[in-house]
Amino acid sequence: MFSFTEENYLKAIYHLSGGAQKSVLTNELAEAMQTKAASVTDMLKKLAVKELVQYERYYGVNLTGKGKSEALQIIRKHRLWETFLVEKLSFTWDEVHEVAEQLEHIQSPRLINKLDEYLGFPKSDPHGDPIPDQHGKLKALPQVSLDQLKPGSKGTISSVKDDDPELLKYLEKIGAKPGKKLEVVSRESYDESVEILLDKRKVFFSKEVSKNILLVI
Repeated sequence: MFSFTEENYLKAIYHLSGGAQKSVLTNELAEAMQTKAASVTDMLKKLAVKELVQYERYYGVNLTGKGKSEALQIIRKHRLWETFLVEKLSFTWDEVHEVAEQLEHIQSPRLINKLDEYLGFPKSDPHGDPIPDQHGKLKALPQVSLDQLKPGSKGTISSVKDDDPELLKYLEKIGAKPGKKLEVVSRESYDESVEILLDKRKVFFSKEVSKNILLVI
């Protein structure tokens, strides 16, 4: 049993490390958790005692196998709850993140497995992010952000970063959701904005927006 704060740290480390692929610096984690570096250091020492992370001053922090497993279960709960809120309670995809942040801390594996079954074992959440199974296995497709594509490139929107409600509202309005196909028409060298073809319509995205749209090519 872990505290809400400990779980939030594990999830943040997982995301910042690119799925436990690299070390996360204390300052990066402090910014993500909106707290002071000293507070982060204190928490990392506690997590290290519980064998959830490997922490070395000046070299950053890595999740242990146990820590990664716990992080994936938290992510699993978060994404299942987001799916439930959208599919069964008619929330919009820009409303669910904060609610799921609260629900992800429920400590009942049986409830979460029943929720998964009730939803028909979904593979991804409303934002297109893959949902880990009950064993913590995560099947993620290779993705590339729209800002990396050259004119003439085609792809299918696979996921959209879900931490900006205003971005999600905008993408909902123009129909740029997971599953939609698009083609890059041109890119402006001045500000790196991109023109795309979506549903036979031409749409312009700023560089900031295009960085948050991930595609499968």
